[in-house]
Amino acid sequence: MAKKEIVALLLAGGQGSRLKLLTKDNAKPAVPYGGKYKIIDFALSNATNSGILDIAILTQYKPFDLNSHLGIGSAWDFDKSDGGLKILSPYESEVGGRWFTGTANAIYENIDTIDIMDPEYVLILSGDHIYKMNYMKMLDFHKEKNADVTIAAITVPMEEAFRFGILNTDSENKIIEFEEKPENPKNNQASMGIYIFKWDLLREYLINDENDENSDHDFGKNIVPKMLNDGKDLYAFDFAGYWKDVGTVRSFWESNLDLLDPKNQLDLFDRSWRIYTNNLNLPPQYIADTAKVSESMASEACVIKGNVEHSVLFSNVYIEEGAHVKDSVILSDAVIKKGAKVVNSIIMSAVVIEEDREIGDETAEKIHLISKDEDLAE
Repeated sequence: MAKKEIVALLLAGGQGSRLKLLTKDNAKPAVPYGGKYKIIDFALSNATNSGILDIAILTQYKPFDLNSHLGIGSAWDFDKSDGGLKILSPYESEVGGRWFTGTANAIYENIDTIDIMDPEYVLILSGDHIYKMNYMKMLDFHKEKNADVTIAAITVPMEEAFRFGILNTDSENKIIEFEEKPENPKNNQASMGIYIFKWDLLREYLINDENDENSDHDFGKNIVPKMLNDGKDLYAFDFAGYWKDVGTVRSFWESNLDLLDPKNQLDLFDRSWRIYTNNLNLPPQYIADTAKVSESMASEACVIKGNVEHSVLFSNVYIEEGAHVKDSVILSDAVIKKGAKVVNSIIMSAVVIEEDREIGDETAEKIHLISKDEDLAE
């Protein structure tokens, strides 16, 4: 196999336990988003739009739905005979099981496969963030600086900085200090969990890290600090745009409703940087003359006869006459029956909200998450 300049390695095995019912039977990257997508579609589409030809998806937790969605990668133009999309799952070898124990370990366990691909650089991505980014601009920056490591960085609210890896940089954006989730952060320049490494160098550090019994085998906790302490050249690539880690029920709800803001920088309607997905073969949506719809998005096969206000409807949702939906995210195949009122809620797939039932309160701060078997509010 010919040497490749860059290969993307997408970490998509996260359980996403803070999303609760949304990831009960699903890996976090496979959670539905934005009316018709999966969360992972954004990183995949970024890679496609950036002109990256080779990507490996590292899966682990409940991967069936995710693997079915990925298929052979045709939706993102990765169905190629040379390169394209590969799915890498934990496997058992002669030395025992190889369940991934951390982000760095996930890459370590696949060293042999990456060596066969023979890249000069590797791009490490997360499968559970919502954003648009041109990765080739990041690679150009990496090469211009002759960096050993480049980390994508974004400015976050100072009160949230403790949740992230914080980068302290000089005037050239060279990283001089890295703090992983500090109690008292010195600034709010946060790591996005997107890295470009020289593969030969990363390979060496992964092997050394695997042999360290005290390591968590994590990029932010172990690999990056070790490289910095060893005097390697690490740089921050500044990103300005919409970025969201949909790690909680509230952030999932907020991010979906962010799409309704005409000033939202994500802009799903931008034809120059499209988000691709596996489209379903469904009929168009239908809006009856009894319906009143405002500031909302409705996907294919929706039938709307009631009122929908500032909400996102996934495919095949049925809103009966006299039903009212506001500030809510309704997943596929859900039915909201006559007289029901749904506010500040996430209704999961195939849930039926019975007649005259009321969920949520416009004056309350809680977000309701409703499945077939459980009702959660937080």
